[in-house]
Amino acid sequence: MKLTREQIKYIKENTSLPRNDVGHAMSTYIGKTDKVAYSLFSLLPNRSFWVRYTKGIGSGIEKYTVVQGILEVQYEGHTFILNEGETLDASEYPELLSFYGEDAVEILVEMSTEEFEMNFRNTEIVQRDAAAIEKVDGYTFHHCSRIKDYSIELWKKLGQPIERVTMLRWGAYFHDIGKLAVPIEILNKPGKLTSEEWELMKSHTVKGAQMMREHEIIWLRDAAFIVEEHHERYDGKGYPHGLKGEEISLEASIVSVVDSFDAMTTNRVYRNALTIKEAIQEIIKGRGTQFNPTVVDAFLKLLHDQEFKWR
Repeated sequence: MKLTREQIKYIKENTSLPRNDVGHAMSTYIGKTDKVAYSLFSLLPNRSFWVRYTKGIGSGIEKYTVVQGILEVQYEGHTFILNEGETLDASEYPELLSFYGEDAVEILVEMSTEEFEMNFRNTEIVQRDAAAIEKVDGYTFHHCSRIKDYSIELWKKLGQPIERVTMLRWGAYFHDIGKLAVPIEILNKPGKLTSEEWELMKSHTVKGAQMMREHEIIWLRDAAFIVEEHHERYDGKGYPHGLKGEEISLEASIVSVVDSFDAMTTNRVYRNALTIKEAIQEIIKGRGTQFNPTVVDAFLKLLHDQEFKWR
């Protein structure tokens, strides 16, 4: 199946077509046959997405065709380009695939109908929750998307098993879901929190973990431990349980570093953003005390490889 520029324009403007806004892209369900569903995945500029192929229900079909733009693909340390008209068959890549577009990219996705429709419904539920976070705290919504992106990149840098990347993805994305239970006046207070307010703020870890454990999407429940642990410290002085060193999961240790760096390099209601250089020094200062030193070293290497750009 091929799409002309006129067809792409029609699909994007046709409000009757089902679509999911996933933050970094818009997924529009075009149509289906008995075995294959077709969608247009509109990737925003300077954004990434990941694919892990698993032969599940249906035919196992999963193909990505660039119909407009250029897509950079990374696989097991190698990078190649998908130009307009070229197709990648995900079934030929058993490990994690990373995609990046410097400019906007339009991608035709072909997937087994049953699997696509199940994923599409689940994504609607996930984005409903993300929208709820944005409504409470707009900063948190965009912040969570960045934490997800960089946590996955750091997981890859550390050479960790692909089998756990989905769990990391959603634990990172929803690490702050518990802030839905924190009063908005505390979340956006410009001054110092009182001791009572601070206790309420800290409760977002355990409340968020409980939300995840009770989530209607069963596979999100497995990521609850990341939400609960992401404010633990390597020296045992974090919260909510005072875990220390290797007692803290690697997933939560990754989110802790990325979360802190992103918070430091973005404006908050109570202070202005630090520069990249200043934030790096703070991360180095926390190596072995606040942060897992192995994770810090890998994170600094990741930043170096990206020429210290935080996108």
